Amino acid sequence: MSNHDRQRTLWPIEQDKRKSTKKFASLAPAQPSVVYDIYWKFAAERQAAFFRRFRSEPYPWSNDEIIATYKFTNAYRASDRVSQYLIRKVIYREPQSSHEVFFRTILFKLFNKIETWELLESELGEISYDRYSFEKYDRVLTAAMDRKQSIYSAAYIMPSGSRKQGSTKKHRSHLGLLQQMMEDEVPDQITICKSMREAFELLLSYPMIGDFLAYQYVTDLNYSELCDFSEMDFVVPGPGAIDGISKCFKSLGGLTETDIIKLVTERQCEEFERLGLEFESLWGRPLQLIDCQNLFCEVSKYSRVSHPKVQGVANRTRIKQKYKPNTNDLPLWYPPKWGINDRIGANHNESKGKLP
Repeated sequence: MSNHDRQRTLWPIEQDKRKSTKKFASLAPAQPSVVYDIYWKFAAERQAAFFRRFRSEPYPWSNDEIIATYKFTNAYRASDRVSQYLIRKVIYREPQSSHEVFFRTILFKLFNKIETWELLESELGEISYDRYSFEKYDRVLTAAMDRKQSIYSAAYIMPSGSRKQGSTKKHRSHLGLLQQMMEDEVPDQITICKSMREAFELLLSYPMIGDFLAYQYVTDLNYSELCDFSEMDFVVPGPGAIDGISKCFKSLGGLTETDIIKLVTERQCEEFERLGLEFESLWGRPLQLIDCQNLFCEVSKYSRVSHPKVQGVANRTRIKQKYKPNTNDLPLWYPPKWGINDRIGANHNESKGKLP
């Protein structure tokens, strides 16, 4: 590893000990803390680790001890394992009618767990709304729970809604929610929404879907051909992002967390340049609002180790999940409308996606 690479990958251990001669960027009226620069350094190194793995470089993919030790999502949400599975194997499969795409996407996201989707497929065959049966899906999921098998991802806290829905099992409430949305023709309503916010508010109108889940779901639906909203038009900060922002800023100066996410997303080129960081984008696609929102969540975790004295509003002190390396090939495929899939297989030296 070159000295240049080493400098880029040892921030929390070595570079924080050096007195920086660079001043914080002007973000007035917000006042950045010491963790603000860590936000950008984490983003650059996490993305660098992603590309090292993609290029089949030997593990470990980062010399940053925190990134190498603990589990963090990718800098780009769509690059994460679950998102990649959703895009390739759930959304972009036949049939592509609005009802089928919506049904598959929301069914997958209600559990957000690849193993649950594959369990349903193995037991019931092709997953489609035309063949959907509440009783059959309930039977498979109840049997899995009886075997003490987890059917929900730990990534999101899913409200049960059992009492309001008249169900004794959380998954029955969620199946009932999906069924109600299908009967209300929500797939067709999504296709005529004029903005991501409008689609978000439509999803938010349903029980058991709060701001955070509605934003996640509309982002996932936007990967499909049902809609084509800009990811730069609308963002909803989740609890983790709010905690990360509280660590990155001593004061927001009257700005909201949403304002902050929009501000840093717009400033990404200037911030990477200010810090002398080489950030390799996703084959030319800059970080979007959803990505910068997620990065605040991840820096909330990262700083628990790198800057334990900086407390956020959540007051959490440790990172729960350790990283378990998976050296399998990393096939990548993104929504075709992004226009980057044809660049993935190209010669790396000709397709570096560095931000201008």
